[in-house]
Amino acid sequence: MRAEVSAAGATTRIDGPLLFLKRTLDVGLNTAVAVRGADGRERIGRVAAVSEQQLVVEVLESTTGLGLADTTVVARGEPLTVAVGPGLLGRVFDSIGRPLDGGPPIAARERRRVDGGVINPATRALPRDFIETGITTIDLMNSLVRGQKLPIFSGGGLPHDRLVTEIALRARLRAADAGRFAVVFAGIGISHDTATAFQSALADSDALARTAMFLNLADEPSSQRLLTPRVALTAAEYLAFDEGHHVLVVMTDMTNYCEALREVSASHGEVPSRKGYPGYLYSDLAGIYERAGCIHGRPGTVTQLPVLTMPADDIGHPIPDLTGYITEGQIVLDRELDRRGLYPPVKVLPSLSRLMSAGTGRDYTDPDHPALANQLFAAYARAVRLRVLSSVMGAEGLGPVEQAFLAFGDRFERDVVAQDGHRTLEDSMAAGWRALAGLPLEELTRLSPAQIAAHLPGGPHGAA
Repeated sequence: MRAEVSAAGATTRIDGPLLFLKRTLDVGLNTAVAVRGADGRERIGRVAAVSEQQLVVEVLESTTGLGLADTTVVARGEPLTVAVGPGLLGRVFDSIGRPLDGGPPIAARERRRVDGGVINPATRALPRDFIETGITTIDLMNSLVRGQKLPIFSGGGLPHDRLVTEIALRARLRAADAGRFAVVFAGIGISHDTATAFQSALADSDALARTAMFLNLADEPSSQRLLTPRVALTAAEYLAFDEGHHVLVVMTDMTNYCEALREVSASHGEVPSRKGYPGYLYSDLAGIYERAGCIHGRPGTVTQLPVLTMPADDIGHPIPDLTGYITEGQIVLDRELDRRGLYPPVKVLPSLSRLMSAGTGRDYTDPDHPALANQLFAAYARAVRLRVLSSVMGAEGLGPVEQAFLAFGDRFERDVVAQDGHRTLEDSMAAGWRALAGLPLEELTRLSPAQIAAHLPGGPHGAA
Protein backbone atom coordinates (compact mmCIF):
# COMPACT_ATOMS: atom_id res chain seq x y z
CA MET A 1 0.00 0.00 0.00
CA ARG A 2 1.53 3.31 -1.00
CA ALA A 3 1.80 6.04 1.62
CA GLU A 4 0.58 9.54 0.78
CA VAL A 5 1.84 12.73 2.46
CA SER A 6 0.79 16.24 1.59
CA ALA A 7 2.10 19.78 1.76
CA ALA A 8 -0.30 22.72 1.67
CA GLY A 9 0.80 26.32 1.40
CA ALA A 10 4.47 25.40 0.95
CA THR A 11 4.74 26.66 -2.64
CA THR A 12 7.14 29.61 -2.93
CA ARG A 13 7.34 30.05 -6.71
CA ILE A 14 5.71 28.81 -9.92
CA ASP A 15 7.89 28.97 -13.04
CA GLY A 16 6.25 27.46 -16.10
CA PRO A 17 5.80 23.73 -15.39
CA LEU A 18 7.87 23.88 -12.19
CA LEU A 19 6.69 24.37 -8.61
CA PHE A 20 9.25 25.39 -6.00
CA LEU A 21 8.29 24.34 -2.46
CA LYS A 22 9.74 24.54 1.02
CA ARG A 23 10.93 21.09 1.94
CA THR A 24 8.17 19.89 4.25
CA LEU A 25 7.95 16.40 2.68
CA ASP A 26 10.39 13.53 3.07
CA VAL A 27 10.46 12.37 -0.56
CA GLY A 28 13.07 11.37 -3.11
CA LEU A 29 13.73 12.13 -6.74
CA ASN A 30 11.11 11.03 -9.30
CA THR A 31 8.44 10.48 -6.65
CA ALA A 32 5.00 10.85 -8.20
CA VAL A 33 2.86 13.68 -6.84
CA ALA A 34 -0.66 15.03 -7.28
CA VAL A 35 -0.93 18.81 -7.47
CA ARG A 36 -4.28 20.37 -6.54
CA GLY A 37 -5.23 24.02 -6.87
CA ALA A 38 -8.23 26.12 -5.87
CA ASP A 39 -10.14 24.73 -8.88
CA GLY A 40 -10.02 21.24 -7.33
CA ARG A 41 -8.49 19.69 -10.44
CA GLU A 42 -5.74 17.14 -9.84
CA ARG A 43 -2.59 17.43 -11.95
CA ILE A 44 0.09 14.75 -12.20
CA GLY A 45 3.70 15.65 -11.43
CA ARG A 46 6.99 14.29 -10.16
CA VAL A 47 9.78 15.46 -7.88
CA ALA A 48 12.51 16.79 -10.16
CA ALA A 49 15.04 18.16 -7.64
CA VAL A 50 15.64 17.93 -3.89
CA SER A 51 17.81 20.02 -1.59
CA GLU A 52 17.88 20.55 2.18
CA GLN A 53 15.63 23.58 1.95
CA GLN A 54 13.38 23.04 -1.07
CA LEU A 55 11.72 20.65 -3.50
CA VAL A 56 11.17 21.23 -7.19
CA VAL A 57 8.08 19.55 -8.63
CA GLU A 58 7.69 19.11 -12.38
CA VAL A 59 3.99 19.39 -13.25
CA LEU A 60 3.08 17.31 -16.30
CA GLU A 61 -0.04 19.32 -17.10
CA SER A 62 -0.84 23.01 -17.37
CA THR A 63 -0.13 25.04 -14.24
CA THR A 64 -2.68 27.69 -15.24
CA GLY A 65 -4.94 28.43 -12.27
CA LEU A 66 -2.48 27.40 -9.56
CA GLY A 67 -1.72 29.94 -6.84
CA LEU A 68 1.00 30.08 -4.22
CA ALA A 69 -1.33 30.03 -1.22
CA ASP A 70 -3.91 27.49 -2.36
CA THR A 71 -1.77 24.78 -4.01
CA THR A 72 -1.51 21.42 -2.29
CA VAL A 73 1.07 18.81 -3.28
CA VAL A 74 0.38 15.18 -2.37
CA ALA A 75 3.32 12.75 -2.61
CA ARG A 76 2.29 9.25 -3.65
CA GLY A 77 5.23 7.45 -2.12
CA GLU A 78 6.19 5.74 -5.40
CA PRO A 79 7.69 6.71 -8.77
CA LEU A 80 5.55 7.54 -11.79
CA THR A 81 3.97 4.41 -13.23
CA VAL A 82 1.90 3.46 -16.26
CA ALA A 83 -0.71 0.71 -16.61
CA VAL A 84 0.25 -2.14 -18.95
CA GLY A 85 -1.80 -5.08 -20.11
CA PRO A 86 -2.82 -7.12 -23.16
CA GLY A 87 -5.17 -4.37 -24.41
CA LEU A 88 -2.41 -1.91 -25.34
CA LEU A 89 -2.44 -2.64 -29.07
CA GLY A 90 -4.98 -0.82 -31.21
CA ARG A 91 -5.21 2.08 -28.75
CA VAL A 92 -4.17 5.74 -28.67
CA PHE A 93 -2.86 7.28 -25.42
CA ASP A 94 -1.55 10.64 -24.29
CA SER A 95 2.03 11.11 -23.17
CA ILE A 96 1.41 9.75 -19.68
CA GLY A 97 -0.64 6.73 -20.70
CA ARG A 98 -4.25 7.96 -20.51
CA PRO A 99 -6.59 6.92 -23.37
CA LEU A 100 -7.17 9.54 -26.09
CA ASP A 101 -9.35 7.46 -28.41
CA GLY A 102 -12.55 7.58 -26.37
CA GLY A 103 -12.16 3.99 -25.24
CA PRO A 104 -12.06 2.74 -21.66
CA PRO A 105 -8.85 2.47 -19.66
CA ILE A 106 -6.99 -0.72 -20.49
CA ALA A 107 -7.41 -3.72 -18.23
CA ALA A 108 -4.15 -3.27 -16.35
CA ARG A 109 -2.23 -6.41 -15.56
CA GLU A 110 0.17 -4.29 -13.51
CA ARG A 111 1.59 -0.80 -13.19
CA ARG A 112 5.24 -0.31 -14.13
CA ARG A 113 7.73 2.45 -13.50
CA VAL A 114 8.15 4.62 -16.57
CA ASP A 115 11.90 4.99 -16.07
CA GLY A 116 12.31 1.26 -16.68
CA GLY A 117 14.67 -1.22 -15.14
CA VAL A 118 18.35 -1.35 -15.97
CA ILE A 119 19.10 -4.31 -18.25
CA ASN A 120 22.06 -6.30 -17.01
CA PRO A 121 24.59 -6.32 -19.88
CA ALA A 122 25.32 -9.97 -19.16
CA THR A 123 21.71 -10.85 -20.03
CA ARG A 124 21.72 -9.03 -23.38
CA ALA A 125 21.72 -11.14 -26.53
CA LEU A 126 23.24 -9.98 -29.83
CA PRO A 127 20.54 -8.47 -32.06
CA ARG A 128 19.87 -10.75 -35.02
CA ASP A 129 17.38 -11.26 -37.84
CA PHE A 130 15.92 -8.83 -40.28
CA ILE A 131 12.97 -6.42 -40.16
CA GLU A 132 11.67 -5.54 -43.63
CA THR A 133 10.61 -1.88 -43.74
CA GLY A 134 9.65 -1.67 -47.43
CA ILE A 135 12.27 1.08 -47.97
CA THR A 136 15.08 0.01 -50.35
CA THR A 137 17.78 2.27 -48.89
CA ILE A 138 17.17 0.67 -45.49
CA ASP A 139 16.36 -2.95 -46.39
CA LEU A 140 19.01 -3.36 -49.07
CA MET A 141 21.73 -0.91 -48.06
CA ASN A 142 21.40 -0.35 -44.26
CA SER A 143 19.31 -3.22 -42.94
CA LEU A 144 17.39 -2.90 -39.68
CA VAL A 145 17.96 -5.80 -37.27
CA ARG A 146 15.67 -6.87 -34.45
CA GLY A 147 16.92 -5.37 -31.18
CA GLN A 148 18.84 -2.57 -32.91
CA LYS A 149 18.54 1.19 -32.42
CA LEU A 150 18.84 2.91 -35.81
CA PRO A 151 18.05 6.66 -35.82
CA ILE A 152 16.89 8.73 -38.79
CA PHE A 153 18.77 12.03 -39.09
CA SER A 154 16.54 14.50 -40.88
CA GLY A 155 16.14 18.25 -41.31
CA GLY A 156 13.32 20.71 -40.97
CA GLY A 157 10.85 20.35 -43.83
CA LEU A 158 12.13 16.96 -45.01
CA PRO A 159 9.57 14.13 -45.32
CA HIS A 160 10.62 12.10 -42.29
CA ASP A 161 7.04 11.94 -40.98
CA ARG A 162 5.86 10.40 -44.24
CA LEU A 163 8.78 7.95 -44.15
CA VAL A 164 8.19 6.68 -40.62
CA THR A 165 4.44 6.46 -41.26
CA GLU A 166 5.09 4.16 -44.23
CA ILE A 167 7.54 2.10 -42.18
CA ALA A 168 5.03 1.72 -39.33
CA LEU A 169 2.35 0.62 -41.80
CA ARG A 170 4.44 -1.84 -43.79
CA ALA A 171 7.23 -3.13 -41.56
CA ARG A 172 7.11 -6.90 -41.05
CA LEU A 173 9.02 -10.03 -40.12
CA ARG A 174 9.74 -12.12 -43.21
CA ALA A 175 9.62 -15.63 -41.79
CA ALA A 176 6.18 -17.13 -41.14
CA ASP A 177 7.39 -18.57 -37.83
CA ALA A 178 9.34 -15.45 -36.78
CA GLY A 179 6.79 -14.47 -34.12
CA ARG A 180 4.30 -11.68 -33.52
CA PHE A 181 5.14 -8.15 -34.67
CA ALA A 182 3.94 -4.88 -33.12
CA VAL A 183 4.61 -1.16 -33.47
CA VAL A 184 4.72 1.44 -30.69
CA PHE A 185 4.59 5.03 -31.98
CA ALA A 186 5.71 7.90 -29.74
CA GLY A 187 4.92 11.38 -31.04
CA ILE A 188 7.02 13.92 -29.10
CA GLY A 189 6.00 17.55 -29.49
CA ILE A 190 4.35 16.90 -32.85
CA SER A 191 1.73 19.07 -34.55
CA HIS A 192 -1.96 18.23 -34.57
CA ASP A 193 -1.72 17.70 -38.34
CA THR A 194 1.05 15.11 -37.94
CA ALA A 195 -0.83 13.27 -35.19
CA THR A 196 -4.05 13.26 -37.20
CA ALA A 197 -2.27 12.10 -40.37
CA PHE A 198 -0.64 9.21 -38.56
CA GLN A 199 -3.88 8.15 -36.89
CA SER A 200 -5.77 8.36 -40.20
CA ALA A 201 -3.13 6.34 -42.04
CA LEU A 202 -3.36 3.58 -39.42
CA ALA A 203 -7.15 3.64 -39.36
CA ASP A 204 -7.23 3.13 -43.14
CA SER A 205 -5.07 0.00 -42.92
CA ASP A 206 -4.94 -3.19 -40.89
CA ALA A 207 -1.85 -1.92 -39.04
CA LEU A 208 -3.90 -0.25 -36.30
CA ALA A 209 -4.59 -3.58 -34.58
CA ARG A 210 -0.86 -4.12 -33.99
CA THR A 211 0.02 -0.53 -33.02
CA ALA A 212 -0.05 1.43 -29.76
CA MET A 213 0.27 5.22 -30.06
CA PHE A 214 1.48 7.70 -27.42
CA LEU A 215 1.00 11.32 -28.46
CA ASN A 216 2.47 14.50 -27.00
CA LEU A 217 1.32 17.51 -29.01
CA ALA A 218 3.27 20.70 -29.58
CA ASP A 219 0.87 22.83 -27.53
CA GLU A 220 1.13 20.62 -24.45
CA PRO A 221 3.52 21.32 -21.55
CA SER A 222 7.16 20.73 -22.42
CA SER A 223 7.64 18.65 -19.28
CA GLN A 224 5.36 15.99 -20.78
CA ARG A 225 7.86 15.51 -23.62
CA LEU A 226 10.34 14.12 -21.12
CA LEU A 227 7.87 11.36 -20.20
CA THR A 228 6.54 10.43 -23.65
CA PRO A 229 9.41 8.18 -24.87
CA ARG A 230 9.72 6.57 -21.44
CA VAL A 231 6.02 5.73 -21.21
CA ALA A 232 6.06 4.35 -24.77
CA LEU A 233 9.14 2.24 -24.07
CA THR A 234 7.59 0.87 -20.88
CA ALA A 235 4.65 -0.34 -22.96
CA ALA A 236 7.03 -1.74 -25.60
CA GLU A 237 9.04 -3.65 -22.98
CA TYR A 238 5.86 -5.21 -21.64
CA LEU A 239 4.70 -6.24 -25.12
CA ALA A 240 8.13 -7.66 -25.95
CA PHE A 241 9.40 -9.32 -22.82
CA ASP A 242 6.07 -10.37 -21.26
CA GLU A 243 3.84 -11.03 -24.28
CA GLY A 244 6.55 -12.10 -26.72
CA HIS A 245 6.06 -9.53 -29.49
CA HIS A 246 8.87 -8.21 -31.65
CA VAL A 247 8.25 -4.50 -31.15
CA LEU A 248 9.38 -1.65 -33.41
CA VAL A 249 9.36 1.65 -31.49
CA VAL A 250 9.13 4.75 -33.70
CA MET A 251 9.92 8.00 -31.83
CA THR A 252 9.54 11.37 -33.51
CA ASP A 253 10.95 13.93 -32.89
CA MET A 254 13.80 13.42 -30.41
CA THR A 255 14.99 16.97 -31.07
CA ASN A 256 11.77 18.20 -29.43
CA TYR A 257 12.62 15.98 -26.46
CA CYS A 258 16.10 17.51 -26.17
CA GLU A 259 14.73 21.05 -26.48
CA ALA A 260 12.31 20.31 -23.64
CA LEU A 261 15.18 18.92 -21.56
CA ARG A 262 17.16 22.12 -22.17
CA GLU A 263 14.15 24.27 -21.20
CA VAL A 264 13.44 22.39 -18.00
CA SER A 265 17.14 22.26 -17.10
CA ALA A 266 17.41 26.04 -17.49
CA SER A 267 14.33 26.48 -15.28
CA HIS A 268 16.10 24.42 -12.60
CA GLY A 269 19.03 26.83 -12.75
CA GLU A 270 21.47 24.12 -13.87
CA VAL A 271 24.76 25.13 -15.46
CA PRO A 272 24.46 24.64 -19.25
CA SER A 273 26.93 22.80 -21.43
CA ARG A 274 27.26 22.69 -25.27
CA LYS A 275 24.75 25.04 -26.95
CA GLY A 276 22.84 25.40 -23.71
CA TYR A 277 21.98 21.70 -23.28
CA PRO A 278 22.60 20.16 -19.86
CA GLY A 279 25.85 18.32 -19.31
CA TYR A 280 23.97 15.08 -18.71
CA LEU A 281 22.37 15.08 -22.19
CA TYR A 282 24.46 12.05 -23.23
CA SER A 283 23.49 9.93 -20.23
CA ASP A 284 19.86 11.03 -20.48
CA LEU A 285 19.64 9.98 -24.15
CA ALA A 286 21.49 6.74 -23.36
CA GLY A 287 18.83 5.98 -20.73
CA ILE A 288 16.27 6.00 -23.55
CA TYR A 289 18.19 4.39 -26.42
CA GLU A 290 19.66 1.58 -24.32
CA ARG A 291 16.15 0.27 -23.61
CA ALA A 292 16.28 -1.37 -27.04
CA GLY A 293 17.61 -4.89 -27.33
CA CYS A 294 17.18 -8.63 -26.86
CA ILE A 295 17.40 -10.49 -23.54
CA HIS A 296 18.50 -14.10 -23.14
CA GLY A 297 15.54 -16.30 -22.25
CA ARG A 298 12.89 -13.67 -23.08
CA PRO A 299 10.75 -14.23 -26.17
CA GLY A 300 10.47 -10.76 -27.76
CA THR A 301 12.70 -7.88 -28.82
CA VAL A 302 12.56 -4.07 -28.73
CA THR A 303 13.87 -2.26 -31.82
CA GLN A 304 14.09 1.52 -31.94
CA LEU A 305 13.74 3.83 -34.95
CA PRO A 306 14.05 7.33 -33.44
CA VAL A 307 13.77 10.41 -35.67
CA LEU A 308 15.61 13.65 -34.99
CA THR A 309 15.74 16.85 -37.01
CA MET A 310 19.24 18.27 -37.13
CA PRO A 311 19.19 22.01 -36.31
CA ALA A 312 20.47 23.90 -39.40
CA ASP A 313 21.11 20.46 -41.00
CA ASP A 314 24.23 20.24 -38.82
CA ILE A 315 25.17 16.61 -38.22
CA GLY A 316 27.80 17.81 -35.71
CA HIS A 317 25.13 19.42 -33.50
CA PRO A 318 25.09 17.91 -29.97
CA ILE A 319 21.81 16.02 -30.52
CA PRO A 320 22.83 13.97 -33.62
CA ASP A 321 26.45 13.88 -32.45
CA LEU A 322 25.64 12.23 -29.10
CA THR A 323 22.95 10.05 -30.65
CA GLY A 324 25.50 8.68 -33.11
CA TYR A 325 27.76 7.61 -30.24
CA ILE A 326 24.97 5.68 -28.49
CA THR A 327 23.16 4.06 -31.40
CA GLU A 328 24.23 1.50 -34.02
CA GLY A 329 24.31 3.65 -37.14
CA GLN A 330 22.08 6.26 -38.75
CA ILE A 331 19.88 6.87 -41.79
CA VAL A 332 20.58 10.38 -43.16
CA LEU A 333 18.02 12.32 -45.20
CA ASP A 334 19.38 14.77 -47.78
CA ARG A 335 17.94 18.17 -48.68
CA GLU A 336 19.46 18.19 -52.18
CA LEU A 337 17.81 14.88 -53.10
CA ASP A 338 14.53 16.22 -51.75
CA ARG A 339 14.83 19.36 -53.89
CA ARG A 340 15.27 17.13 -56.94
CA GLY A 341 11.97 15.41 -56.13
CA LEU A 342 13.46 12.05 -55.11
CA TYR A 343 11.62 10.19 -52.36
CA PRO A 344 12.70 8.99 -49.90
CA PRO A 345 15.67 11.40 -49.99
CA VAL A 346 18.12 9.08 -48.20
CA LYS A 347 21.76 10.07 -48.52
CA VAL A 348 23.32 6.65 -48.89
CA LEU A 349 27.02 7.26 -48.30
CA PRO A 350 26.89 8.72 -44.75
CA SER A 351 24.12 6.29 -43.77
CA LEU A 352 25.19 3.20 -41.86
CA SER A 353 23.80 0.17 -40.06
CA ARG A 354 26.53 -1.30 -37.85
CA LEU A 355 24.52 -4.47 -37.16
CA MET A 356 23.57 -5.20 -40.77
CA SER A 357 25.93 -8.17 -40.97
CA ALA A 358 24.18 -9.78 -37.97
CA GLY A 359 20.79 -9.89 -39.67
CA THR A 360 21.44 -10.41 -43.38
CA GLY A 361 22.87 -13.10 -45.61
CA ARG A 362 22.11 -16.78 -46.13
CA ASP A 363 20.36 -17.50 -42.84
CA TYR A 364 18.29 -14.31 -42.71
CA THR A 365 17.64 -12.64 -46.08
CA ASP A 366 19.42 -13.78 -49.27
CA PRO A 367 22.93 -15.25 -49.75
CA ASP A 368 23.80 -12.50 -52.26
CA HIS A 369 22.39 -9.61 -50.23
CA PRO A 370 25.60 -8.48 -48.44
CA ALA A 371 27.75 -8.65 -51.61
CA LEU A 372 25.17 -6.71 -53.63
CA ALA A 373 24.95 -3.98 -50.97
CA ASN A 374 28.74 -3.69 -50.80
CA GLN A 375 29.03 -3.44 -54.59
CA LEU A 376 26.33 -0.77 -54.79
CA PHE A 377 28.05 1.28 -52.07
CA ALA A 378 31.43 1.03 -53.80
CA ALA A 379 30.06 1.89 -57.24
CA TYR A 380 28.00 4.82 -55.99
CA ALA A 381 30.93 6.22 -53.98
CA ARG A 382 33.03 6.14 -57.16
CA ALA A 383 30.24 7.86 -59.11
CA VAL A 384 30.05 10.66 -56.52
CA ARG A 385 33.82 11.22 -56.72
CA LEU A 386 33.64 11.32 -60.52
CA ARG A 387 30.87 13.93 -60.35
CA VAL A 388 33.30 16.24 -58.58
CA LEU A 389 35.98 15.56 -61.20
CA SER A 390 33.58 16.09 -64.10
CA SER A 391 32.45 19.41 -62.64
CA VAL A 392 36.06 20.59 -62.97
CA MET A 393 37.16 19.13 -66.30
CA GLY A 394 33.82 18.33 -67.92
CA ALA A 395 32.19 14.95 -68.47
CA GLU A 396 33.48 14.79 -72.06
CA GLY A 397 37.03 14.60 -70.70
CA LEU A 398 36.35 11.31 -68.92
CA GLY A 399 36.92 7.84 -70.35
CA PRO A 400 34.18 5.33 -71.19
CA VAL A 401 34.48 3.50 -67.84
CA GLU A 402 34.14 6.77 -65.92
CA GLN A 403 31.20 7.74 -68.11
CA ALA A 404 29.54 4.43 -67.23
CA PHE A 405 29.95 5.13 -63.52
CA LEU A 406 28.50 8.63 -63.90
CA ALA A 407 25.47 7.13 -65.61
CA PHE A 408 25.24 4.53 -62.86
CA GLY A 409 25.13 7.28 -60.20
CA ASP A 410 22.08 8.87 -61.84
CA ARG A 411 20.44 5.47 -62.39
CA PHE A 412 21.08 4.43 -58.77
CA GLU A 413 19.44 7.57 -57.36
CA ARG A 414 16.50 7.40 -59.77
CA ASP A 415 15.74 3.66 -59.62
CA VAL A 416 17.17 2.40 -56.30
CA VAL A 417 17.07 5.32 -53.86
CA ALA A 418 13.77 6.72 -55.14
CA GLN A 419 10.68 4.54 -55.06
CA ASP A 420 6.98 5.07 -55.69
CA GLY A 421 5.58 2.56 -53.22
CA HIS A 422 6.30 -0.43 -51.03
CA ARG A 423 9.10 -2.79 -52.08
CA THR A 424 9.83 -6.22 -50.74
CA LEU A 425 13.47 -7.15 -50.25
CA GLU A 426 13.29 -9.13 -53.50
CA ASP A 427 12.03 -6.02 -55.32
CA SER A 428 14.87 -3.96 -53.81
CA MET A 429 17.52 -6.49 -54.81
CA ALA A 430 16.11 -6.64 -58.35
CA ALA A 431 16.40 -2.85 -58.59
CA GLY A 432 20.00 -3.06 -57.39
CA TRP A 433 20.97 -5.71 -59.97
CA ARG A 434 19.35 -3.65 -62.74
CA ALA A 435 21.31 -0.57 -61.70
CA LEU A 436 24.61 -2.50 -61.86
CA ALA A 437 23.87 -4.01 -65.28
CA GLY A 438 25.21 -0.98 -67.16
CA LEU A 439 28.70 -1.19 -65.62
CA PRO A 440 31.66 -3.13 -67.09
CA LEU A 441 31.67 -6.56 -65.44
CA GLU A 442 35.40 -6.37 -64.70
CA GLU A 443 34.75 -3.34 -62.48
CA LEU A 444 32.38 -5.26 -60.19
CA THR A 445 35.09 -6.40 -57.79
CA ARG A 446 32.79 -6.89 -54.77
CA LEU A 447 30.83 -9.66 -56.55
CA SER A 448 31.94 -13.24 -57.18
CA PRO A 449 31.99 -14.62 -60.75
CA ALA A 450 29.07 -16.87 -59.81
CA GLN A 451 27.00 -13.90 -58.64
CA ILE A 452 27.80 -11.95 -61.81
CA ALA A 453 26.88 -14.92 -63.99
CA ALA A 454 23.64 -15.54 -62.09
CA HIS A 455 22.28 -12.00 -61.98
CA LEU A 456 23.83 -9.77 -64.63
CA PRO A 457 24.15 -11.45 -68.04
CA GLY A 458 20.55 -12.68 -68.20
CA GLY A 459 20.06 -14.52 -64.94
CA PRO A 460 16.88 -14.52 -62.86
CA HIS A 461 16.56 -10.72 -62.87
CA GLY A 462 18.01 -10.06 -66.31
CA ALA A 463 20.06 -7.12 -67.47
CA ALA A 464 18.36 -3.77 -67.99
